[in-house]
Amino acid sequence: MYLIIPFVVLFFVGIRIVRPTQRGLIERLGKYHHFANPGFHWIIPIIDRLFMVKVTEQMVDAEPQEIITNDNLNASVDAQVYFRVKANEDSVKGSIYNVNNYKWQIVNLARTTLRNIIGTLTLKSANSEEGKLMLNSMKHFTMKPKAGVLK
Repeated sequence: MYLIIPFVVLFFVGIRIVRPTQRGLIERLGKYHHFANPGFHWIIPIIDRLFMVKVTEQMVDAEPQEIITNDNLNASVDAQVYFRVKANEDSVKGSIYNVNNYKWQIVNLARTTLRNIIGTLTLKSANSEEGKLMLNSMKHFTMKPKAGVLK
């Protein structure tokens, strides 16, 4: 009886549930072991670790910034960045292993892109052509990722 109780406790401590809106990576002793789709997973406590990644669309606020337009006027611009990590194994692995903090890097890329696009416009055209700004930034983002992490 005393031998069975530690195994039962060990079993329950290792239970992990991956939700349908997430994907997971399981590492064994610090090395990638396998990909975790939604559902029930059992890991060996202390030896295995489960890293979760949201695969739903996320919104992050980009902090307001001062941008100098083409006609040398200052414009204060803030933005919201919408992104999601693709649900396939390569994209999830890339978001964990290829970058330090993918959310922070996406926001900084969006801020830099916005600064470059608005810097080529006059203040009047930047205010009146919001749709064109969004289209230019979307075109820039779909071409940027090299490993296919973003969608």
